[in-house]
Amino acid sequence: MRNYLLRSVEYKESLDMMYMAADGQICKRRVQVLQVGEVSFRAYCHLRGSKRTFTTDNVLALVPVIHKESLVI
Repeated sequence: MRNYLLRSVEYKESLDMMYMAADGQICKRRVQVLQVGEVSFRAYCHLRGSKRTFTTDNVLALVPVIHKESLVI
């Protein structure tokens, strides 16, 4: 997980993340990872529109956001 987060910082990838909040609720967030620590990471959360800190252990899934290019003929 940590290596995946570090790679997303290096390549400036946005990620779709399934996350379990401290109260047990599960939510989907689109994030741009800014900094990775030992047990948490800092990211810009598109849902909240601000920088947030997430605990790595609470991340359930990460998927890179793929922007499809339209083909014009």
